[in-house]
Amino acid sequence: MINFTHLYLGIFSIFISILSFLNILYCYYFKLYLNINNFIFIFIVSLFLGSIIFFKKKNLKKISIFQKILTVILGYVSIPLILSIPYYLIINKISFVDSYFEAISGFTSTGFTIFENIKHLDEGLILWRSSTQWLGGLYFLISIILLIDIFDKNLKKSLTNFINFNSNETIKQCFKIGIVYLILTSIIFFILYFSDLRAFNSFNLSLSLISSGGFLPVNNLELIINTKFKEIVLSLLMLVSFFSLFFTYNLIFFHKRNINFFSEDLYLGFYLIFLISFFFIFLNINDNFSSIFLAICSSISNIGFSLIVPKDLSFIFLILIIIGGSFFSTSSGIRFFKLFLLFKFSINELVSHSKPKSLFINKLPFFNLNFSNDDFYKYFFSVIIFILSLSILSLLLTISGINSEDAFILSILTLMNTVNSYTSGISNFTFYDLTIFSKASLMLFMIIGRVEMISILIICKKFFFKT
Repeated sequence: MINFTHLYLGIFSIFISILSFLNILYCYYFKLYLNINNFIFIFIVSLFLGSIIFFKKKNLKKISIFQKILTVILGYVSIPLILSIPYYLIINKISFVDSYFEAISGFTSTGFTIFENIKHLDEGLILWRSSTQWLGGLYFLISIILLIDIFDKNLKKSLTNFINFNSNETIKQCFKIGIVYLILTSIIFFILYFSDLRAFNSFNLSLSLISSGGFLPVNNLELIINTKFKEIVLSLLMLVSFFSLFFTYNLIFFHKRNINFFSEDLYLGFYLIFLISFFFIFLNINDNFSSIFLAICSSISNIGFSLIVPKDLSFIFLILIIIGGSFFSTSSGIRFFKLFLLFKFSINELVSHSKPKSLFINKLPFFNLNFSNDDFYKYFFSVIIFILSLSILSLLLTISGINSEDAFILSILTLMNTVNSYTSGISNFTFYDLTIFSKASLMLFMIIGRVEMISILIICKKFFFKT
């Protein structure tokens, strides 16, 4: 396990060094010399750690699912320690807890921030905040591959056309996913730039959109998204993190693929069309549908930030946040595909009691895909786990002094790794003033939101209920 864990974390140490090098180039180009030494320090430390790990790499043996879970969780705890260093060194009078909170929030693509005024931050540090989201989104995608056996074996079957699940191919698979991820990021950047946004804002937004992150380069989104055209463009780009990472690949090479490869993305497309139609017909208040459309796309992709929308729609947007997007994307949520299959399974079970002699097959409509009962039990268990996690976090936040309504909303956003904004009804919530206990609770459940509570329970079973 040690060899695999070192290799896995070493890869992302190299990524950190690359991102810090980009920050150094940016600071040199725009003559931002004040804080450049801090990024040079991060570059040296991350490159040194990554290099040592690669030199010590040996042939990898097959590792268990428990070792994979521990490796992923260790990454979510240790990598933000490095990412938090610039905050601690650059910002005066900032505590380690606050620095780590900002790093965890960025790396889990949540977007909660302790900074009340982004204008006071150095542009290099703003770029670093966005970079931590980008790295966290990539880490999440690769972690899905490691933990796919406990999440969704049907997805694993479809992904075998793109990804080798052999642990000895770890570096190659990271590279393949990273290239697709980088290409999509570049496409988003150029579209935003040619939509008349400043290059700096376009670049930071592209890092946030591809990773489903919530950090903004400005205090309020309306400062840079100030036309209907920009609202529509931003809304459509948010959908990149709603659909599967390989959705575009499937479209290009559709003639070589079976229609089953489109199953989840097509259902997500139907779901999106239904939402747009429903909101346009029934909830198009003040003829400001472009802002509502942006809020829809932001919610279903678990990004979270939006322009001003009616507060009485907050509950609906929270439901959309809980549902989430595609499984193999940077979005969070329980996943629409799971909920749809659970609904179909439940209907079949109910009807089977009224017609006991009839045979009902748990088959996906329009596709030649069958699902076993074990799949549905796993999906149902994930819903139970979400309710359990939500209850525990809400209780912890309430005990720490946050009013019950805000605690409940914050718990949903934390577990779904979604930033607070107008869509959730608590856009002005201040994280800097929270107690250490509250921040620690939020950090813990930000990580749980990424690895899911089921992973934690498997670890507990391994160490505390040995058979």
